Amino acid sequence: MAATAAPGADTPPPFLRLAGHPLRWRLLSELACSDRRVGELCDLAGRPQSLVSYHLRQLRDAGLVSTRRSAADGRDSYYVLDLPRCGQLLASAGVALHPALAPTTPPPARCKRGSTQAQLLFLCTGNSARSQMAEALCGKLSDGAVRAVSAGSRPKPLHPNAVRVMRDRGIDISGRRSKHLSEFAGRRFDYVISLCDRVREVCPDFRGAPELIHWSIPDPAREPGRDEETRPAFERTAAELESRIGFLIGKIKATRQEATERA
Repeated sequence: MAATAAPGADTPPPFLRLAGHPLRWRLLSELACSDRRVGELCDLAGRPQSLVSYHLRQLRDAGLVSTRRSAADGRDSYYVLDLPRCGQLLASAGVALHPALAPTTPPPARCKRGSTQAQLLFLCTGNSARSQMAEALCGKLSDGAVRAVSAGSRPKPLHPNAVRVMRDRGIDISGRRSKHLSEFAGRRFDYVISLCDRVREVCPDFRGAPELIHWSIPDPAREPGRDEETRPAFERTAAELESRIGFLIGKIKATRQEATERA
């Protein structure tokens, strides 16, 4: 008697078909590290823009990638990868192959006593909202794995809505001050994360060749309206930062654990 194939066994899940293409995998890998403009992706992949744009459109149609108009140059856009969705689809693909491949939650990785903290610098224009919230969230989420600071190219007073949304998350930033990025010009960092398209264009070189990451996150302080009307924009910004920082911390911990095991 002939064996009967499992339902759907002849067709891989859509995510695997999308990610399995070499160029699309390269684009996903680059966007997993940093938001990019299409010209940057062309340079990194070594492919013409027409081909890169075609595959980016497929990733957009699948809901894996979105675009955001650049705040520095409105004629340009940044491509942004939805990492949580990628994780969900990858997990579903595993279950489609075998139910026992359903993901389990591993215990959180902890830094070994005496291990060196990764040094992070978050940058935006005013250092009044996005970068301050990112600095605070890093302190809460990293379990001592990183030490984060923040600065801006044109510092402004701390925005009251930034204080409010952080207080909702159990973090008090009301006593913090805004800082100019020049305060950290001579300091070494492992990662420099720009959260603003404008500050990315003026970011100076830092000692030690840190990994440069860009997250194209709109400035919630530029939303029109009174503070109570713009608070939802700050909530969205905080939620996006919390998600992105969680993935970044996971990467940092995994990288350091691999280095420790190799040593």
